[in-house]
Formats: sequence, structure tokens, C-alpha cells
Amino acid sequence: MIITQTSLIAPAHLLERLGQPGTPRLLDVRTPAEFEATHIPGSYNVPLDTLREHRDDLLCHICQPIVLICRSGHRAAVANEAFASAGLANVQVLSGGMVAWQASGGPVVEGKPRWELERQIRLIAGMIVLLSVLLSVVVPGARWIAGAVGAGLAFAALSNTCAMGMLLSKLPYNQGPRRSVRDIVADLRAE
Repeated sequence: MIITQTSLIAPAHLLERLGQPGTPRLLDVRTPAEFEATHIPGSYNVPLDTLREHRDDLLCHICQPIVLICRSGHRAAVANEAFASAGLANVQVLSGGMVAWQASGGPVVEGKPRWELERQIRLIAGMIVLLSVLLSVVVPGARWIAGAVGAGLAFAALSNTCAMGMLLSKLPYNQGPRRSVRDIVADLRAE
């Protein structure tokens, strides 16, 4: 694994660069459902798993600087690692992701509203804990379920990964319209 220094770009600075000569290519690495709900105008949805799997195919069609976008910056930093390991150096990550972009007043295209994955995780984890505590009145061993959820959340925070989030992202509700790599490459070539 190659550890690289992530080059960040502030939302205000990216907003200044949009529409000017040398505008960077905006690659949004969130899920299709997240992208469908809200995205920066002119950005391309290349989900992180697609980018990892077809990185070399995509690199052949990107000549200009790239700004990687996700919800908060973590997935974009992972995508940056994938590009850096292929030798691509003209990549930046939007600092704070879409959360910071929207907070700074950057323009967005809004589509079908959906609950963010983080909100879904809080709901599911909270419901499991609540139900296991209630169930423990009748079945004392059920309290261990709440403990397991707590341990899972602590591990998720320490490792900056979330197994529940990965599972929830596979649900049809969280999929949205998925595009083939061929279609993504065709869009990248078109400009």
C-alpha cells in the first residue's frame, strides 16, 4: 500500500476555478443513489468500487486535473490513493466533501431525496439497541446484542470503516441508477 499526501482543495477555491480555463474534472465517488440525491453541476459519478476496479480504463480518458468528491472527504481520499498508485499526480480532494460544499453555498443539482447512509446507520443501530434492551426484560441474554452494536460502533470509529454502512449501501434503496464503465468513459471522452 502506498501512503500519499492528499492534496486538498477548499470549496471556495474550487468554486472560483469552475468555468475558467483549465477547470478540473469533477469525479464524485459516492454511490449512484447519493449522487442522484445531490451533486455538483458538471460532476461525473464514478463510484469508488467502480473506480478501484477500472482505474486504468478511466485514466486513459482523463487529461486535465481531477477533483475527487464524496460526502465528507474519506472516500475521495481512498480514491486519491488509487490514482496515486497509478502515478497520477494532478488530483485533489474536495476538503470536507459535499457537506462543506453545501455549507459554503456551492451550487448543487438536487434530485430524488434520500436518507444519507449515516442517518440510516444511526436508525438501524438505535433500533437494534432499543429492541435488545426491551427484549432483555424477558430474555436476559439479549442485552449482549446491544453490547455488540456498541462494540461495532466503537470499532467503526477507531478504524474509520463501517461494516453496517457497507451492508446498507448494498440495499436496492441505496443503489440508484448504476452506469456501466463504458458509459462513464464515453462521457469523459465527450468533453
